[in-house]
Amino acid sequence: MRFDFSGTTPLFRQVAEQISEAIVSGAFAEGEQVPSTTEISSTYAINPATVLKGMNLLVDQGLLEKRRGLGMFVTTGAREKARDAKREELLTTRVVELIAQAKALGISCEQLQRIIGRTYR
Repeated sequence: MRFDFSGTTPLFRQVAEQISEAIVSGAFAEGEQVPSTTEISSTYAINPATVLKGMNLLVDQGLLEKRRGLGMFVTTGAREKARDAKREELLTTRVVELIAQAKALGISCEQLQRIIGRTYR
């Protein structure tokens, strides 16, 4: 995990994003326990409440579940849920931003399609 302490993204969101990325990549498998709030906070010098807030975001999204006395575990189906969320973000946010920037720079739809096609292959 890597955190940007001077960036604009709040640390709790970075915690959630890092764990979510690990779920998508398979680093944290479904049913597997994720590092505890204490482990993450002490390893990366982040306030435990901040780490917990990030983990609770993932609980709310259905990617993690709390098991009393045991910790946080990746839920069944979490990998696909996290992938779906990342796809949605890509299509609704990043592609829209790319198109807006392309238009501002005078890049035609055809040029953009060619570039994307070449790069995708």
